[in-house]
Amino acid sequence: MFEFVDKVLRFGEGKKLKQIAGLVSVVAELEPETQRLSDEALRGKTVEFRDRIAQGETLDELLPEAFAAVREAARRATGMRPFDVQVMGAMALHQGAIAEMKTGEGKTLVATLPVYLNALLGRGVHVVTVNDYLASRDAEWMGPVYEFMGLTVAALQNNMSSEDRRAAYAADVTYGTNTEFGFDYLRDNMALALDHRVQRGHYYCIVDEVDSILVDEARTPLIISGPGEHAAKTYYDFARVARQLKARVVVGSGDASGDGGGYDYEVDEKKKTVAISEEGLARVEHLLGVDNLYEDQGGQLVNHLMQALRAQGLFKRDVDYLLQDGEVKIIDEFTGRILEGRRYSEGAPSGHRGQGGG
Repeated sequence: MFEFVDKVLRFGEGKKLKQIAGLVSVVAELEPETQRLSDEALRGKTVEFRDRIAQGETLDELLPEAFAAVREAARRATGMRPFDVQVMGAMALHQGAIAEMKTGEGKTLVATLPVYLNALLGRGVHVVTVNDYLASRDAEWMGPVYEFMGLTVAALQNNMSSEDRRAAYAADVTYGTNTEFGFDYLRDNMALALDHRVQRGHYYCIVDEVDSILVDEARTPLIISGPGEHAAKTYYDFARVARQLKARVVVGSGDASGDGGGYDYEVDEKKKTVAISEEGLARVEHLLGVDNLYEDQGGQLVNHLMQALRAQGLFKRDVDYLLQDGEVKIIDEFTGRILEGRRYSEGAPSGHRGQGGG
């Protein structure tokens, strides 16, 4: 049964591999001719390819010649020549498939072939990476290949201004993280005028570490929130109060740990929720000097309380977040990387100095 299912899932895979292998042979046959070209003649291939596209030729028809040109450009600009198996991976990426490659097998170099081919249309190509460092490194590392062929390349960074972002998107090839591309898209859809937008379209992109970005990272929605600094004193007041409350921690199916007797609030670690008790609410109101927390018509005081309890009871320092340069930096639970520019939603600020979990 399992063998049959496996055959069904892989139906047509062999035919596709044969087609790709045939194209790789064509690219290999073009290599001697391409190697004889001068630097100027090789760079001139970009103009030639774009002219042929304008006359109706498709990218698939140009693929063997374009890949042969980029392979030679990579050899001259970086000293690295894509192997035939890497060219196969590049063809799979161009076709919109996932090419599985292990660390050290040259994913960054492989991407230059389909990126160059699709950038010939002049509509911009995005290369999505998992952090700012890799975006900057890969753009700098592979930049000479694109520049050798007459293309422009740029990298998005977290601290960029709108003008710099617009310039980065205007390049033929733009490297950046999924969060930078995502937040720029959200901000563009909130822009009050067309000339305030930074992106110029979404034609073609390659996603590095696709399992992490499209599965793990996709669980965390991108939310644009307003500034919370004006309520800084309120955050500190509630953080101070939360540290004085007694918690009852639920660790399993109704099982609880902690001191016996009464408690002010309950923490359910499995469900990632907190709940204030009546005694706890009365104590909070006493510590804050408030008669009734729920008389706040906007509900902000209650929200501040719940976020303070979540920070105190659920977020562990150096596990869920760390303090760096006086600012809270969120740690990705899947990769362990710092999520630059991210904030907790629902009012928990990234600059909060609460001692949640120590």
